[in-house]
Amino acid sequence: MTGKLYGVGVGPGDPELITLRAARLIAGADVIAYHSGTRGRSIARSIAADLIRADVTEELLAYPVTTGEVDHPLGYYGVIDDFYDASASRLAAHLDAGRSVVVLAEGDPLFYSSYGYLHDRLAGRYPAEVVPGVTSVSAATAALETPVARHEDVLSVLPGTLPVPELARRLADTQAAAIMKLGRTFAAVREALRQAGRLDAAWYVERAGSAAERRLPVAEVDPEQVPYFSMIIVPGQDRRQDSADRFRDHAAAPAPVRNGRTGRVFVVGLGPGPEQWLTPEAEDVLAEVDHVVGYAPYVDRVPQRAGLARHPSGNTVEVDRGRFALDLALQGEDVAIVSGGDAGVFGMAAAVFEAAEDDRYDDVAILVRPGVTAAQAVAARVGAPLGADYAMMSLSDRLKPWAVIEKRLHAVGTADLALAIYNPRSRSRSSQLDAAIDILRQHRGTDTPVIIGRDVGRPGEQVITTTLAEIDTSTVDMKCLLIIGASSTRISRHGVWTPRFVRTADDAVNTGVTR
Repeated sequence: MTGKLYGVGVGPGDPELITLRAARLIAGADVIAYHSGTRGRSIARSIAADLIRADVTEELLAYPVTTGEVDHPLGYYGVIDDFYDASASRLAAHLDAGRSVVVLAEGDPLFYSSYGYLHDRLAGRYPAEVVPGVTSVSAATAALETPVARHEDVLSVLPGTLPVPELARRLADTQAAAIMKLGRTFAAVREALRQAGRLDAAWYVERAGSAAERRLPVAEVDPEQVPYFSMIIVPGQDRRQDSADRFRDHAAAPAPVRNGRTGRVFVVGLGPGPEQWLTPEAEDVLAEVDHVVGYAPYVDRVPQRAGLARHPSGNTVEVDRGRFALDLALQGEDVAIVSGGDAGVFGMAAAVFEAAEDDRYDDVAILVRPGVTAAQAVAARVGAPLGADYAMMSLSDRLKPWAVIEKRLHAVGTADLALAIYNPRSRSRSSQLDAAIDILRQHRGTDTPVIIGRDVGRPGEQVITTTLAEIDTSTVDMKCLLIIGASSTRISRHGVWTPRFVRTADDAVNTGVTR
């Protein structure tokens, strides 16, 4: 019978934070294993030292390297993988002999812990149990004696090894944060905090939960004196208002105007995805505004920089988002509301103008900056299917009844226009695209070209050319845009295109036109 593997959290440093279950397992183990750096000093063992029996078998799992260049064909991670394989083999020998093995883990065994890599290698072969421990994040927040996250705040735990732009973006997009893995990364982390506008609120905690604990504002820390076992905590804002209402609840009276001026609201189209499809005009706006507001995936596409506040939100609060931006402008702030594609095509522009119908926004300038639309991007991939008159429609019935959509589909079919379809099919609207295709088949031939563009300009791009007869609607979702040709749309060896000319008035409404 094999032994049992235990991953046991011993907490962040104070032995009194070891749980009763962890203490019992440590005291009764046949084998105690623990990791250390290259010098062989294990913090986890030092925390649990008083519980370890003198006759227990100990396994020191010392990392061969921690950073730097290595002589291995797969680099640093190749060396580390080999180390974990060898460590797992050493512990497996004890488990095969029927011995219980306790692996000590500083903090919690499955939270940025070395034990996790042993668990991956051994838990499928031997009985295993994980005993949770107090994490370093918990210890650091307790040391600050300040609430870190409230209500619906998002607490992000981030590694300091992230590139500065990525770390700054994530810091700007969260309400509260804990940043781990500092040491030599500290200077870069502090720059990311500065770029995200979070430096003044950030606290540094060193060796939380131990006798050597130290805490001070991040801005006052000497980067040359930062050990690896330290952390930065950015508490969420002490708001008395529920954070979920920040796009909905606004004061009836305008806020005080900053510097005696009213700000501006720019409604910016980001294009379908690639950076090269962002216009220079839109790029200039995003480089100058004080705030960026929008649906979270679109806000994610805006590079973080010093002084920029980001306000991501969900996908069905467009008018509330517009009011939020307009209220910021009343306070003298310049704001960009971002949309994918073009902001004026099924985007945020109309929602902002709807919100601005309130008289208190009369002095706010609203400036729309165009972007490449998804329809243009998909059309360009195959040729010129929108080369003549065409229509754009959304199949979403969230803001208009399906009866209206049906009527418009018949009108487009009767007028023999090429049609770009946005929001074609979702999990909650699985039948409407089939209904739309059936309507269009009543007005034009089943050999009419249909283009399905998915994630055009982004990773995973897929463009399919099919026909009204052969389209498989089950492959279509909200990541797709469809273009359905007119009766004159043709497929040539160069691509799909719609002629600019119409021979007679009858041809414009006759679906039997010969191509």
